[in-house]
Amino acid sequence: MIQKTEHKYLHRCVELAREALAAGDEPFGSVLVDAKGNIRAEDRNRVAGGDETRHPEFELARWAANHMTADERAGSTVYTSGEHCPMCAAAHGWVRLGRIVYAVSSKQLGAWLAEIGVAPGPVRSFPASEIAPGVTVEGPVPEFAEEMHALHLRAHGK
Repeated sequence: MIQKTEHKYLHRCVELAREALAAGDEPFGSVLVDAKGNIRAEDRNRVAGGDETRHPEFELARWAANHMTADERAGSTVYTSGEHCPMCAAAHGWVRLGRIVYAVSSKQLGAWLAEIGVAPGPVRSFPASEIAPGVTVEGPVPEFAEEMHALHLRAHGK
């Protein structure tokens, strides 16, 4: 269960999503937090340069694989502004990171984008728990929906 004390990490994810949007990117941000509550790494979306794999969740999985022990990875949590896509959920699972906590779901995002006529992406969306069934996945957190919705509308010129 998501605790109120964890909202600070989701707030940071939303800040990173705003930074991504300000840099001309899609509004997504993520933080990797160890079992002691320390932010070990963070990133924002960086796909505007043409590499569509530059999602923050994928980058954090790579970072964790290179900088954390297996036990540290297993005890960590990735907080993110939006639920992991299938690529990121797979990376999360392969690196054997711990829990995922997201502010808004893929389903919410898909509905928002469909409402404004944005075509679906090239990869079908699935819940992260279906891609990485051994990972505890929690979200959405309703308090973040309005702001994330607004960021995605801005990202698409609405």
